[in-house]
Amino acid sequence: MHTVQLQPFGATPSPRQRAWHALEFYGFLHFTVNTFTDREWGLGNETPDTFNPSAFDAQQIVESAKLGGMRGLILTAKHHDGFCLWPSRYTAHSVASSAWRNGQGDVVREIAHACADAGLKFGIYLSPWDRNHAEYGRSAYLTYYRQQLRELLSEYGPLFEVWFDGANGGDGYYGGANEVRKIDAKTYYEWEQTLAIVRELQPDAVIFSDAGPDVRWVGNEKGIAGDPCWSTIDTTNLYPGLADPAYLNRGERHGPQWLPAECDVSIRPGWFYHQHEDDKVRTPENLMELYFASVGRGANLLVNLPVDLRGQVHELDRAALIAFNTQRQQLFATNLVHHATVTVSSRYHVNLGSQTLTDNNPDTYWAPAAIDSSPYITVRFAQPTTIHVIDIREYLPLGQRVDAFVVDAETPSGWQQIISAQSIGNRRLIRCHGITTTAVRIQITQSSVLPAIQSLGIY
Repeated sequence: MHTVQLQPFGATPSPRQRAWHALEFYGFLHFTVNTFTDREWGLGNETPDTFNPSAFDAQQIVESAKLGGMRGLILTAKHHDGFCLWPSRYTAHSVASSAWRNGQGDVVREIAHACADAGLKFGIYLSPWDRNHAEYGRSAYLTYYRQQLRELLSEYGPLFEVWFDGANGGDGYYGGANEVRKIDAKTYYEWEQTLAIVRELQPDAVIFSDAGPDVRWVGNEKGIAGDPCWSTIDTTNLYPGLADPAYLNRGERHGPQWLPAECDVSIRPGWFYHQHEDDKVRTPENLMELYFASVGRGANLLVNLPVDLRGQVHELDRAALIAFNTQRQQLFATNLVHHATVTVSSRYHVNLGSQTLTDNNPDTYWAPAAIDSSPYITVRFAQPTTIHVIDIREYLPLGQRVDAFVVDAETPSGWQQIISAQSIGNRRLIRCHGITTTAVRIQITQSSVLPAIQSLGIY
């Protein structure tokens, strides 16, 4: 650790948020009765026997995610249809009443165990809206919902994320009522009491919703963060399902809360498996574009894998995901900075010099001298070198400090600008499209306080 430290600036991430930032890329698993009715949203009147995968294989699902480079999986334990993928004590509308495994199956447990065995993080999605439950829209439903949340948080091991979406009432079966029930999303769920259960039982898990309190929705289901996408925001008027998507997409510079964005997107047009979408699986190249538009803008990428009728990840989805990971591994295999000369315009202290940019230590960073009004890093190669990506990270425990920066490449006629941008945050990836150069310069053109740059990569 440093003998000298800068002071944090503005909102900063909690330890659980820092651990979440480090994951960068993980998966969603959408699986329920919808898989077998060929719907996206179940009505709530499906019988438990509707759910009957022919060859459920948690290991195959988790292995597919791991081979695709994912670091965790979030399972839809209960979607809007109200069907539970675990044998909940509080309802008969679950796998315990299905023909699958003679009512002895537990999808949540098998996925949780498979993740643990494979070294992947595990998270759960529990839909606040329930189109099956007779008491939805009344206070008794909140008791039910929290009982189920306690089951999931206390009986399936450590969770890295708990996912609350913003679907808030409408038409449903509701125990046979078959009617429209509307709720006030600001008041009905009494979110403070529900979130307290997560903090009590899974204190290391981040909580996702439009309003966080740990991770926010990026405002679209396209997997694309704003540019810039600030990790800070003002949560004063944010509620699940009610926030302005454009505001969530970009965040707010100098916002009082650290609430970074998660970019959710499906590998197919739908979230649940549909055979007619077998020819619409995203290509590895498209997944790479999304990676640069999410992780490359300081957000995290959450890619959905629709579990198919067998209870497995379809071969086409698996192949695309693995090919994407192969391309990504090849792209980031060799950091050219380690074979170059790195210099900086100044340093705040001897311990905060250029050596911190390449030491692979997440607890070190470069900071310039206080009088350096236009600090920069120069990377000089021994010979002309073709570069494709520049990778910059800020030291997040000190907050987001850089407002704007430029990247230049040296040419025979002088420096040529590659990009001018705002925001670095957890990670900023800049595509250079095969520029051949003898040197690269990253210059901080605007910062609220002294920059603190954790690392630099060129590939």
